[in-house]
Amino acid sequence: MKRALTAFALTSALGWAVPALAADTAEVGKPAPDFKLKDEAGKEHSLSQYKGKLVVLEWTNPGCPFVQRHYGANTMETTLKGYDATKVVWLAVDSTSDNTADKSAAWKKTEGFSYPVLLDTDGKVGHAYSAKTTPHMYVIDEKGVLRYAGAIDDDPRGKKDTDVNYVKTALDALTTGKAVPTVTSEPYGCTVKYKS
Repeated sequence: MKRALTAFALTSALGWAVPALAADTAEVGKPAPDFKLKDEAGKEHSLSQYKGKLVVLEWTNPGCPFVQRHYGANTMETTLKGYDATKVVWLAVDSTSDNTADKSAAWKKTEGFSYPVLLDTDGKVGHAYSAKTTPHMYVIDEKGVLRYAGAIDDDPRGKKDTDVNYVKTALDALTTGKAVPTVTSEPYGCTVKYKS
């Protein structure tokens, strides 16, 4: 019976190291799955091109009331504000099956934010990250390792006077060389409208 060669066996047998590959699905503490997606302007983005920077992935859908609430309150822009743009990258990802570049461009113009909206209409990247809701947030460190996955904050209904912004907390920790205090939380929002 044949056995599949492990990376260790390949290294030993061939005499060279096998590089660590990103996981097929996202898991906190492991390399985040790489991807290539085009934004609303047709520009291609890959996770690997941002190595050396902190990357925030925000699953989004402009039609979702939870997303509308956060954009009305400028949650995403306020969270990003104050971080060095050469060190922190924010990418919105829309896995809504009927989304188009024109719809994303119009929404971006209406809301007035600067970061790109990546189109994932076939849902492959969303499934690789197990994105369940809009918003669903991920923070990836400079080495491409997933360090946080979950909700934007601990206030699903927007009723608290003071909430804990998990993404900001993760970015603050990573930019100061500390461990992320909360690595996962339960995401809330509308379900991602994947292609059936």
